[in-house]
Amino acid sequence: MTETNNIHTVAEGLDGDDAKCSFHHRMFLEPQEKKRSMKALVVKQAKKTCSCTPTKVKDCVFGFFPILQWLPKYKLREDLLGDLMSGLIVGVLLVPQSIAYSLLAGVEPIYGLYTSFFASLIYCVFGTSRHISVSIFGVTCLMMGQVVDREMERAGYDLEPAVLSIPPGAAAHVNTTLSRVNATRQELLCDRSCHAITVAATVTFLAGVYQVAMGFFQVGFVSVYLSDSLLSGFVTGASITVLTSQVKYLLGLDIPRSGGIGSFVVTWINIFQNIHKTNICDLITSFLCFLVLIPAKELNDRFKSKLKAPIPVELVVVVAATLASHFGKLKETYGSSVSGHIPTGFLPPRPPDWTLIPNVALDAIPIAIIGFAITVSLSEMFAKKHGYSVRANQEMYAIGFCNIIPSFFHCFTTSAALAKTLVKESTGCRTQVSGMVTSLVILLVLLVIAPLFYSLQKCVLAVITIVNLRGALQKFKDLPKMWHLSRVDTVIWGVTMAATALINTEIGLLVGVCFSMLCVIFRTQRPEAPLLGWVAESETYESLSAYKNLQTKPGIMVFRFEAPLYYINKECFKSTLYKQTGVNPVWVKAAKKKAAKRMFREREVGSGDNQTSISMDFVSEPLGFHTIVIDCCAVQFLDTAGIHTLKEVCKDYREIDVHVLLAQCNPSVRSSLIRGEFFKEGEDHLLFHSVHQAVDFALGTQGHSGTSASK
Repeated sequence: MTETNNIHTVAEGLDGDDAKCSFHHRMFLEPQEKKRSMKALVVKQAKKTCSCTPTKVKDCVFGFFPILQWLPKYKLREDLLGDLMSGLIVGVLLVPQSIAYSLLAGVEPIYGLYTSFFASLIYCVFGTSRHISVSIFGVTCLMMGQVVDREMERAGYDLEPAVLSIPPGAAAHVNTTLSRVNATRQELLCDRSCHAITVAATVTFLAGVYQVAMGFFQVGFVSVYLSDSLLSGFVTGASITVLTSQVKYLLGLDIPRSGGIGSFVVTWINIFQNIHKTNICDLITSFLCFLVLIPAKELNDRFKSKLKAPIPVELVVVVAATLASHFGKLKETYGSSVSGHIPTGFLPPRPPDWTLIPNVALDAIPIAIIGFAITVSLSEMFAKKHGYSVRANQEMYAIGFCNIIPSFFHCFTTSAALAKTLVKESTGCRTQVSGMVTSLVILLVLLVIAPLFYSLQKCVLAVITIVNLRGALQKFKDLPKMWHLSRVDTVIWGVTMAATALINTEIGLLVGVCFSMLCVIFRTQRPEAPLLGWVAESETYESLSAYKNLQTKPGIMVFRFEAPLYYINKECFKSTLYKQTGVNPVWVKAAKKKAAKRMFREREVGSGDNQTSISMDFVSEPLGFHTIVIDCCAVQFLDTAGIHTLKEVCKDYREIDVHVLLAQCNPSVRSSLIRGEFFKEGEDHLLFHSVHQAVDFALGTQGHSGTSASK
């Protein structure tokens, strides 16, 4: 039965003026013929994919390497100055941050410089965004550091710090343990630092492979499940964990880095247990750095519209602190912890350790997802702001290769970073030539300047890391506004933040995704379902509970269900409908049957006329309405349970002489109803393209029935 035929049945029970009136307000829509030959679709797609022409090869190459498109068209006079300025400033800011975030990732400072150099250069070749800065990102560094610490512990490298803290009375045990450790180390191919970067490079390689695979199979839809509130809560929770991990450097404490579930609590317990060992020199240095960096950052933010370039206060602090530490001999005099030797040049390439892949394969998945989600969202945001387009799949390829290729050159994972992207944009960036300039700045540091940072205190790097978390930590100030806008999003933010900070970053992300999906399910399970009233002198119907001065048509109730109708909320649909109309047809039918049985018994025993008349009155008691119009405009889809529920509701109400009409069904719902043989029950099950049409039809039908009855 087609939709057109169903609509024609409107007039079957009417004649004369009633039929003309009803037809005057009806629309006739005939559905399109849809050809759904799977074989034809597969053949067409195969021909399109497998065909090879020079034009297609050229488009494929240029699409895979976007630099071939924009670099030949580069406008030197218009773009070069802005790109040089932004690239230089981002490079200057990136040097101290690269060294600082290396500690967060659990590797030596030189590897942070390697990572920033290769990431900026490779993204220029594969990326489609003109503005984003791909470099080290604090959250992914934290996740990487947790994996590195775990694998270092498995390899036995955690024994050395523990041995050094053993009391002097256990000297014999110490000597025995040290000899075992040394024997183990001799069997290893590299030392502690080498093994740490090997683990990090292997995880980075796998994360890049996952990201390229996501681009190839076009599964970017995964990022849809990472809502803005979820990502914000995750980043804030991870920032709290980052801050916690850096406190020991601020105080100059030599305590083991905690990892795994509950590391946040364990770290703070260790800090308070060892707080009496605080290095006063590191504490004073940290305080002075905070005293300089925080006001300078606030001034940069406040006057960014007036400043041509932000003040590179981090670089100034690093240089000043390095000079003070070197000439003041803070390491030798006060035992302050310093960065140590940072070599110049590049190490020879080395492949990831394939034997580590089974251990870290799962750890690379959340790192890959967070990396591409941040990169794609930032690239789309800045592309929209500046009026150009980016390709999400190509962005996944780009960030994937920014991880795969550098993993062979002793690097760890990267992604787009919001703070550096904002600096890049505000200083005049026009194209990714600015990324090349940033790479040249870092290259200069790698080849010449790196050894000069030997005396740089680790507490200074910790201060730089913490100050750069300001943006994420300031989200707490936005909670009242977020609560006012959406309480559900605020709860999602809070749950994700708490799980990430208190449990674990990976588990926190999983908890956030699951909780966010549960919120969506719960919102569709208990949706709004109001009765509607007519807006005078219009064809509009709105919620009676939301607006005043709405009118109702006599004998007609209009009900709107504001969610898909499927197996989860089918009982809610029925119970809400029964509650709003005040009539449960099942109970009415049961009461009628019970009253009829009672009448039958009373007749058999010869009861009085009074009781019989009361029973008859109860059976024939009017309901107060004769038609229910269900407004389906907010019902996106139906499943088999939803179709069965609609059939059941219509059948139950029809048995107590109440008609149920459906209005404003979208094509998907109409198609589901037709496939579910919804219209075979009878001609009462009609589709209407508006609530007003359904109400007019109900009034006309009732008037016609009343006229026929009077005749």
